[in-house]
Amino acid sequence: MDYRETHVPNAPTTAAHRRPSSTARAPVMRKRSLRDLDVAGKRVLLRADFNVPLAQDGDGRRVADDSRIRGAVPTIEYLRERGAAVIVCSHLGRPRGVVRDELRLAPVAGVLAALIGAPVRSVDDCVGPDVEAAAAALGPGDMLLLENLRFHPEEEANDAGFASRLAALADLYVNDAFGAAHRAHASVDAVARLLPSAAGLLLQAEIDRLADVFAGAGAVALVSGGAKVSDKLGLLHSVVVRADVLCIGGAMANTFLLANGTDVAASLAEPDMADEAHAIQAEAERHGCRLLLPVDAVIAQGPDQPPRARPLQLAEETLPPGWRILDIGPRSIEQFGAALREVQTVVWNGPMGLFEREAFAGGTRALARLLAGLEADVIVAGGETLAATAQAGVADRMAHRSTGGAAALELIEGRALPGIEALADA
Repeated sequence: MDYRETHVPNAPTTAAHRRPSSTARAPVMRKRSLRDLDVAGKRVLLRADFNVPLAQDGDGRRVADDSRIRGAVPTIEYLRERGAAVIVCSHLGRPRGVVRDELRLAPVAGVLAALIGAPVRSVDDCVGPDVEAAAAALGPGDMLLLENLRFHPEEEANDAGFASRLAALADLYVNDAFGAAHRAHASVDAVARLLPSAAGLLLQAEIDRLADVFAGAGAVALVSGGAKVSDKLGLLHSVVVRADVLCIGGAMANTFLLANGTDVAASLAEPDMADEAHAIQAEAERHGCRLLLPVDAVIAQGPDQPPRARPLQLAEETLPPGWRILDIGPRSIEQFGAALREVQTVVWNGPMGLFEREAFAGGTRALARLLAGLEADVIVAGGETLAATAQAGVADRMAHRSTGGAAALELIEGRALPGIEALADA
């Protein structure tokens, strides 16, 4: 099915679809930035997000995608250029408090060294006498990469003693791990309260771009996809109060369709969330938020089966028993596009269909191309969403590509993120 020629009409802007200024959220409290610290001659504990995908080849494990490592480079270079010794810590995967050789950070050290053009020493733990000695031996501009923080159960427990051992390695603390900022873990929360702390360049950029999405005068839209309404209840309830447009796709939309009386047959949905779907729609109507659901769908008898040749028109046709909705169709893209042309900011999170299967990735990629053609600032968050913009060849046309999926949504929703709250105020 070819979405490339989908026509997206221009829709008129109407006052009824503008949010009143009283709904805008006040800007968040400003946090101390890295640029506010005197780092010369200091040892800086830098919390980075090196939770990268690894692949196995003939030469052993390698980093399959270095985007998150690249994201930390500006902060590392800033510190090194100003004479700081940099002690980097991160988690990788979910070792659940035990040492797992396949989740060691050794592959990251090589990639990081190549990116910054300098040696990166690594150690086989993140606390202990050997680590303390290695940290003490660092000179200005030197780099040390600690071992996977989550090899210690105390990390995820936000243990004060573990945080003290990390803090003892350095004079200052900088958090640049936005992807972990929503976790109250020792290296994110507790340690920030033990040392003079600040937000790194990457984390500060995320705060600046995401925390005040609804504070401006322009209209704002959320495009939300993915599997479950239950995963995004707080976000949806928050957004319909403040946004102008909410477009819902993916399996999430099936729950709303089911709640509205559409037979979704064997499609993935959450029947027990029907009442919540009704409540969100009612809230949207009360607050003047246009909530749009798909009007057509790509269907198949299963994810491994070929799609039906033409999309199902949801208002006119019945989904055959045993069939599934696996993607949105071209008319849905048109409808979303008409509404999104009215807004100044679009936040997109979540695919519109079973994006990991080529046969059902068309709607998600079409949406990526549509958003790239808007005059609005487009903020993209979430791994699959970022991948969709890359596959559609439009990644560089997005205003902001967030490094954190869950953290980005929680910040937009208005939640307090432990990794930000723990930092010193500006």
